[in-house]
Amino acid sequence: APSADLAVARAHVAAARPGTPDHEANRARTLAFADAHPDALVRSCAEGHLTGSALVVDPATRRTVLLLHRKLGMWLQPGGHADGDANLPAVALKEATEETGIPGLRVASPAVDVDVHQVGPPPIHLHLDVRYLVVAPPGAELRPNHEALDMRWVTIEEIGGYRPDLSTVRLAQRALVGLDDLAARGALPRL
Repeated sequence: APSADLAVARAHVAAARPGTPDHEANRARTLAFADAHPDALVRSCAEGHLTGSALVVDPATRRTVLLLHRKLGMWLQPGGHADGDANLPAVALKEATEETGIPGLRVASPAVDVDVHQVGPPPIHLHLDVRYLVVAPPGAELRPNHEALDMRWVTIEEIGGYRPDLSTVRLAQRALVGLDDLAARGALPRL
């Protein structure tokens, strides 16, 4: 359920899967930012704000969705602003559904990655991005919305050819590990 309680968002960040030193540094930075900015859930927080992203994966093919972002001109995973909602897995799922046009997506929690990066156009600000594995239903077809110039299913080996931000490659690696963990436990989200 949606929540405006920043403590809920903070709990999602704290609960993210353990990771590499850069992931852990981003987790610590995001938690400190949330502690220092009571308005971290809204875009009006000029220094930066929390966002939720989704690495959408087809479990049968292990392909992931990349979109060519209209405003940023980069190949990225679906995602977007929390816009006041502290339920970050729900934010990631909502953004993935809107941007890919795929009905029936399922989000796996906890987050698989946390990233902090600068975005523009000006004013330059931070996105403190909490990133989730999102599982696509069988036969999912992409129906991109207006935010994408292009959108594709790609393998992890193909991602580098799209010259994404390096954190997108890290996210894909971590999401596929998460997918394997869920599959090994028989816990893939029901589709």
